[in-house]
Order: sequence, then structure tokens, then C-alpha cells
Amino acid sequence: MNKIAVLFGGSGYIGGHLLQQLLKGNYFDKYFVLDIGEPKYCLQSHKNEKVVFHNLDVRKKISFHENEVDLANSWIFNFAAVHREPGHEYQEYFNTNIPGAENVCEFARKSGIKNILFTSSIAPYGKSLQQRTETSALYPETAYGISKALAEKIHGIWLSEDKKRRLIIVRPSVIFGPKDPGNVYRMIKSLKKGTFILPNGGKVIKGYGYIYGLVESMLFTMQKEDRFILYNYAENPLVPLNEMVSITKEQLNFKKPTLMIPVGLLAIIAFFIQLASKLLGKSSDIHPVRVRKAGFPTNIKPEYLIKNNFHFNYSYPEALKHWKNVAPEDFEL
Repeated sequence: MNKIAVLFGGSGYIGGHLLQQLLKGNYFDKYFVLDIGEPKYCLQSHKNEKVVFHNLDVRKKISFHENEVDLANSWIFNFAAVHREPGHEYQEYFNTNIPGAENVCEFARKSGIKNILFTSSIAPYGKSLQQRTETSALYPETAYGISKALAEKIHGIWLSEDKKRRLIIVRPSVIFGPKDPGNVYRMIKSLKKGTFILPNGGKVIKGYGYIYGLVESMLFTMQKEDRFILYNYAENPLVPLNEMVSITKEQLNFKKPTLMIPVGLLAIIAFFIQLASKLLGKSSDIHPVRVRKAGFPTNIKPEYLIKNNFHFNYSYPEALKHWKNVAPEDFEL
């Protein structure tokens, strides 16, 4: 009987890095990467003889099947989602994230695999000036946040149907690291150019997590025996945005000044940049929604991990050092 890992959305950033570490630790006998797109990250891992890729759309019924599976010790990892925000139409988040959760859970029922790890988001917490823990109430305000909160409930229904099932839900904050496609790398590139602007002086706490730390937390929770684990992932402790900027400039020897502008004014500037880009037929990462998000705190506390003595290896300075070591080419800006 084979102990298998089935990674829905496994071609993406988190899926690729998790696959890399699972292979290093020899956790499973076979790995199935099921995704609508070809692998983009950690490509060497996808070439391993134990790894099989299948083109699959989670919005449709899942027909994938594997024989002779150790059902009690195999795992389903559900990373498949529409998540870039802004970047999609309102309905797109619901058209993928809800049926995707339903179809993955239905696959779990039919296959008989007893374990699911689902990546949700901190978006269901909504906006708050207070620190958020796993016991905080959910106030999702965006299509993405609402769809992720509903997807959590769908996975919870699957768990409730059988006492032998296990479910881990992780709510990651902004994740960054080697080949980072997101906000932190955009910040680093802007600091290098001298175009980065600190909203409201940058004293805001923005939850962030290093990709290697996130993967370590997944492996850590998988070793637990609890039937249900819900946990936040952010580094502990977090530093404010202005300190992140100072650390980045010091470690990477960036000398250009950083401007400080109120969020309201930044949003107006971003609106006109976005409008001008559309008129010119170009795209721009400078978006009013993204600007407003940058000025609002996402102070996330990973209380479950802290209480269970998880070791956080990647403070922001240590994460930068590790990143430069494993992917120095990322900093040839």
C-alpha cells in the first residue's frame, strides 16, 4: 500500500515549496500534483521520479483515481484558489474557491483518504486595529475573504462526517521568499529604485511569513494527533513596516531615500496612475485597493504555534539572510 500526497494547486508557490520539503524528508511514496497550470516553482522537485503531474481544474468534478493507497496515512493538500487581490472580478473568487473546496472534499470522500491540509487566509478576519488570533471573530469584507471563510466551512463538514478524519486549516499572512511573486519582493525592488513610499510613516504592523517557516509549520502540525487544527501563520515576533524597510535597506545596502505619504493621498495618486496605465494599454502594480491595504494593519498572532512550542526560525532579518543564501540571483536587481 502506497502512502501518497495529493497536492491540488501544487504548481503554485506554496505547493512547490512544500513538495520540495516533503521529498527531502521522504514523507510519502508517491506525489501527485494536480493543477490547471504547469509547475512554476521548485521545478527540480517536479522532475523527481516519485512526482506525477496531472492537468486538472478543481472547478469541475475530479476524476483522478489511484489504487493501493494507505488511506490512513496519505494526505490531500488543497492549495487551489483564486487569490490575487485585486486582480480578479468579484465573482471569480466564488466561482473557483467554493466549488474547488466542494470538489476536493468530494474527492476525499470517494478516495477514502483520511487527512486534508487546507490553506485558507487571514482575509476572513477582515480589517481590525486589534491583534487577531485563531479565536478572533471573522468579519470578511472582500470576495476573497468571504470565499475562503466559506471554503473553511466546507472542509469542516467533511471532517464532521467521520471520526477517523483529520483536518488542518492554516491561515497564512503575506508569504514571501525565493522567487517571491508578491508584496515583499515588490517592496524590495522599489526600495532599490528609491520609489517605495511608506504609508502614514510605516508604523503599521503587516503580518508576513517566510515560505520556509510556513512549510515547517505544516510539517509540525501534521505530526500532531489532533483531529482538527486551525492555526495562523505569521512570523513571531512581527516588526512594523518601517522597521522592515530599515532592515532591508541595511542588509542589502540600499541608499536611496524612502518617502512617507498619507494613505489617502497615495490612493488618489494610485487611482490616476491606474487610469493612465489603462489609457496607454499597460498594466501597473500600483492600485488604489493595494495602497489602502498597505496602510491598514494585519497584526496576526500565531497563537496555536506559540502555545505548542513551535520554533520560529525566520525573523525578518534571518529570513532575508536565508533568502540571499538560497537564491542570490533574486537580489541581482
